[in-house]
Amino acid sequence: MFTSLLNKRAFIKSTSKGLLLASSLGNSFASAQSDLAASYPSKPIRLLCPFAPAGGVDITSRAMAQKLSDVLGQTVFVENKPGANGTIAVDMAAKSQPDGYTLTMVSASHSVNVTLQGHQPYDLLKDLSPITQATEQPYVLVINPNAPFKTVPELIAWARANPGALTYGSSGIGGFSHLAGALLGSMTGIEMIHVPYKGGAPAMADVIGGQLHMLFSTIIQSHGHIVSQRLRALAVTTSRRSKALPNLPTMNEAGVKGFEVAGWYGVMAPAATPTPIIEKLNRAMVRVLKTPDMAERLGVDGSEPVGSSVQEFSEHIRSEVVKWRKLITDLGLKQE
Repeated sequence: MFTSLLNKRAFIKSTSKGLLLASSLGNSFASAQSDLAASYPSKPIRLLCPFAPAGGVDITSRAMAQKLSDVLGQTVFVENKPGANGTIAVDMAAKSQPDGYTLTMVSASHSVNVTLQGHQPYDLLKDLSPITQATEQPYVLVINPNAPFKTVPELIAWARANPGALTYGSSGIGGFSHLAGALLGSMTGIEMIHVPYKGGAPAMADVIGGQLHMLFSTIIQSHGHIVSQRLRALAVTTSRRSKALPNLPTMNEAGVKGFEVAGWYGVMAPAATPTPIIEKLNRAMVRVLKTPDMAERLGVDGSEPVGSSVQEFSEHIRSEVVKWRKLITDLGLKQE
């Protein structure tokens, strides 16, 4: 009994030492992480842009980089790495050192590519850490002014009365102008004929010319034609009205309940980037995105700044992957 009591005391003593050691190591790790964030950044930060210069993602990247350089006290420079529909840059970021010095922009198309491309060299949900959603861009449903309908409810009624007669263009199979049209057909049960083009401009030209009935277009591409009345705008695709077209209803307001398609840009880092660094970057980016001049600069292409939390952006990416995976699978879409 005495031996048993000694053994028990020895066990308690050794366990206590273990707990104290674990606690000490935990505190040391937390302190090291905190020190890491305090000294970050100590050198320039590379922000990869997955698309070519002068496009929406590039414009957003450069606007953010300029402001972030001031806030962080280190140069943030943009490096364009276009190719493979945005895959090359994101793969480079995913395979970079997780130290906060290589970041990448991502766009809504990356959430589509997860399913559409089949195999990718990285896992968007596992190999990268979300930092913040930077922007949101609505699409706008435009029609030829001489189309036999003037509103979204009239368009749907006409399509039901004339099955297979309604045509819509897109910038290509799997693009958002295509997916928006497919989603409209899926949600309303109307039959629509999809006509893919190699870009949004030729599709819009055929809507203006009367060869097509409709198109889901970006605001920057269609705004001038809407103002000149060469196109009639029926609704925007986001959950809120667009500041660029404030008098235009949302698709939800126009009667297609729950319809939402939004382009977006965001910033991600390699997975395993220390949480304090991710949080520091998030605070800096949200601060930058909330400035009035950023809203003005991003509004050029119809974008609106977001500046979400890390958790909100993470949930947004996951929900987008699930949403588009279902539609792409239901439609049986394959990459061009």
